[in-house]
Amino acid sequence: MQLVRYLAQDGAFWGNLEGGRIHRLSDMLGTPTGSEDMLSDVSLLPPCEPRSIVCVGKNYADHIREMGGSSDDLPQEPGLFLKSLGTLSGPGDPIPYPAWTGNLQYEGELAVVIGKEMRNVPEEEALDYVLGYTCAIDVTARDKQRSDLQWTRGKSADGFCPVGPWLVRDFDPSAVSLETRVNGEVRQSGNTRDLIFPVQAILAYISTFLTLKPGDLVLTGTPEGVGPLQVGDEVEVEIEGIGTLKNSVEEA
Repeated sequence: MQLVRYLAQDGAFWGNLEGGRIHRLSDMLGTPTGSEDMLSDVSLLPPCEPRSIVCVGKNYADHIREMGGSSDDLPQEPGLFLKSLGTLSGPGDPIPYPAWTGNLQYEGELAVVIGKEMRNVPEEEALDYVLGYTCAIDVTARDKQRSDLQWTRGKSADGFCPVGPWLVRDFDPSAVSLETRVNGEVRQSGNTRDLIFPVQAILAYISTFLTLKPGDLVLTGTPEGVGPLQVGDEVEVEIEGIGTLKNSVEEA
């Protein structure tokens, strides 16, 4: 059973998806309302309503190497950056290709949605604060990430964070495969066992200085194989035990 956020004719709702049927909930953490919708009759929305979107950079050694680093460049603590709330988009939403970049790239990632307020939580308790897990694409204007003083334009343009298609709650994030495909061709093939900082370490570290709230979104890093996108490309991120997020690139 998956937890979904979706748009029906009478509004946006949370629900439990089971066998193509959605059982509405009163809210993200709520109880069933007794109403039902068919998946075929609704549009899926991003399965989170964050106050903060926190991302980890350089969290796979192979990705560090492909970006020009070496074994000596492994970080001693998670390297974090923020994406603006305007980056958030859902399954099937277009990935915009802005006119001001000539090097738009994909980064497939495991994403975590927070279920309860988290502040100064020890690593051994961190996963107890997770609502669920989903797929994400950290869309990056690589040329602007490298040329601008900060990463704001390169990482935080509108639509630069597709997430979905749903949340999986009973899930062990420690050793699951992640695959990114562009137009059906495999571009990234990784496993979360290779994360330099595992999910619980990331969340505990963030909570030492930033209070994570229910609905907040944390992207955990991308494996080797990032690369360019073109208008018309279809990007798929598939994570074992979760599902597949699909989005296509359109001219902005």
